[in-house]
Amino acid sequence: MMFVRVVAAVCALLLLITPSQAAAAPDPLREAVQRDTTALVATGVIGAQYRVTRGGESFPVGAGTTRRGGNQPVPLDGRFRIGSITKTFVATTTLQLAGEGRLDLDDPVSRHLPGLLPYPEVITVRNLLQHTSGLWDHITLIGESPQLFMDRRFDHRAPLDAVRAATQRPLEHPPGAKFAYSNTGYEVLALLIEKTTGRPWTEEIRRRILQPLRLSNTRMPSDHPFLDGPHAHGYLRVDGRIHDVTTHNPTVWGAGGGMTSTTADLDRFFTALLGGRLLAPAQQTELTRTTPVSEGWGLGLRSLDFPCGIKVWGHTGGLFGYLSLAFSTADGSRRVIGSVTTVDTEADGEAYLKVVLTAMCG
Repeated sequence: MMFVRVVAAVCALLLLITPSQAAAAPDPLREAVQRDTTALVATGVIGAQYRVTRGGESFPVGAGTTRRGGNQPVPLDGRFRIGSITKTFVATTTLQLAGEGRLDLDDPVSRHLPGLLPYPEVITVRNLLQHTSGLWDHITLIGESPQLFMDRRFDHRAPLDAVRAATQRPLEHPPGAKFAYSNTGYEVLALLIEKTTGRPWTEEIRRRILQPLRLSNTRMPSDHPFLDGPHAHGYLRVDGRIHDVTTHNPTVWGAGGGMTSTTADLDRFFTALLGGRLLAPAQQTELTRTTPVSEGWGLGLRSLDFPCGIKVWGHTGGLFGYLSLAFSTADGSRRVIGSVTTVDTEADGEAYLKVVLTAMCG
């Protein structure tokens, strides 16, 4: 998925931008975030919506339109395709199962799913969560071929289909040796959740997270291709023509990126997760435990150091037509959730990051 390019750009720009000298008060902060969101849309993206929390106050901002060339404003809490932020939900459910003693993070995958991964090397649950498994990323084919996505965008794809496609190839590197982002690892985790619980992974996340937190506007990937309710549209350029790709089967992205949500629902989820409401203490510690080879990754979350001296945890997402992000300080005092609708995954990197920096550091 396009997530890797998104987060690489964010990390590079963080090194170049200096912090503001003083924190803004809530009303000036809202005005500053709105100004930067409007400036982002002026660079050519179609629409953008953000939810920002500072000092106990949350507020939404938005700019742009729901459709390319249209005039209807972007809904301030519209639904959008969250892309790889889906992985944080999958990781949280896996960590809950570890907390219940139903699996161990250092278990070989073969202990629970014998014969699934045809390699002599031992791949652990932790390797999958932390992108150190070495599994080839099956999304590479669709993510780098717009025409292939157009041809298959209404096909159903199960986790097992994705894993079988990926395991036709050798491992990219020995398990645990280095970080290499892999959506395939999260499809394996979906199968692990199903094997451990006896229920579909989508139902298990719904039962464990969506229902208890009342995330009523969050949907798991299914064969339903539509974004219901208020939403902005995403687009894809193929052979010089621009297509509206808002409607497609989200199982194409599966456990690596197929969920839809809103900024309010994601804000509630990340607040609960980082606040310790979803995991037992031992698993809460594992959530943000990094290693020398994990490049700032915990288990389903990544850390970033912002130039104003704060560390944030979260995830970004990128798939055709949609860019998304969710970041929070560990104590939840500063949070930003956002969705940007585009053609392909195009956005001016500096303008995209400027909104986040203003929200968190301004």
